[in-house]
Amino acid sequence: MLWLVVGLGNPGPEYEATRHNIGQLVVDQLAKSNSAKWSSHKSRCDIAEFKLGVGVDAASVIVAKSKSYMNESGGPVKALANFYKVELANIIILHDELDIPFAAIRSKVAGGDNGHNGLKSLTSSFGSAEYLRVRLGIGRPPGQQDPGDFVLKQFASAEKKELTNFILRGADCVESLITQGLERTQSAFNS
Repeated sequence: MLWLVVGLGNPGPEYEATRHNIGQLVVDQLAKSNSAKWSSHKSRCDIAEFKLGVGVDAASVIVAKSKSYMNESGGPVKALANFYKVELANIIILHDELDIPFAAIRSKVAGGDNGHNGLKSLTSSFGSAEYLRVRLGIGRPPGQQDPGDFVLKQFASAEKKELTNFILRGADCVESLITQGLERTQSAFNS
């Protein structure tokens, strides 16, 4: 079975380590953990491919990062899904989530975009929100800080201490979704 795992974020070094790019940090970890090499795809995405599991039950996984900005990620991701003929039910989107505490992880299928421009773009391009999601908690901005500014900032030093662990757990959550399914993954990760 073929899976497409997409980490949402913005391209370029200035956005690399920001809260908005936590999804891309997790797919980077997935590629690294599975010794997969990144390459450029004509869909305007960077991709890495690997197998999860062994033998005939092994799942084929493509991890991807769009080269477009967050609010335009739907087009490249849909083009990639079409190219590989991946069913919507086998697409996992990883994204930052303001409404859950920092380092908390929640997985679910479908739902609204909650003002997230990346999800808005994906849902619009696919004409459906029926894809799996790994929601990676970044917490709310402190005080009166604008959420738009907050998501584009790097993690605070206290957060950076937990970041490696958070990214590893995000990667484990994705692997669990693929190998164990949604319900078991929710039991294990939706703390």
